[in-house]
Amino acid sequence: MAAQEEKAFVPKILVFSSEKISDPAIDLAGLLKKHYPPTVYNISIPCTSGVKPGWILHALRSGIDGVFVASDGTDCAYRSDCSDVTSATIRAVQETLKEEGINIARVKMAAICSVCADPFVNHMKSFMESLKEMGSIKNELKN
Repeated sequence: MAAQEEKAFVPKILVFSSEKISDPAIDLAGLLKKHYPPTVYNISIPCTSGVKPGWILHALRSGIDGVFVASDGTDCAYRSDCSDVTSATIRAVQETLKEEGINIARVKMAAICSVCADPFVNHMKSFMESLKEMGSIKNELKN
């Protein structure tokens, strides 16, 4: 039965994306009928440097198996240091996860430009496969 449960496991991914840069790529993926897992959920924010570590940790502690930040990269209209700030947030979250015994690979970040539909879809498929290998976050959470 455990093998059946493993095959049935479909990870949940939460994506933080920016409304001006990465959201258009995610929308384009849908318009072009590019397929990625249906358990990818998106939260749009003005700038990915605004993602708070607590948001990511809350998502994981609440049962989201992985968090992906679709970073603005160097194209951010709000901050010239957006990538640096977002990267620092990801590193801080990964340090906390390490302390809690949670696989740090559950949190990913990549720059997604406004026309990067294929790269976004490829990131989601790859991340989904990695998370399947890791198994459910519930196995790593301490109750």
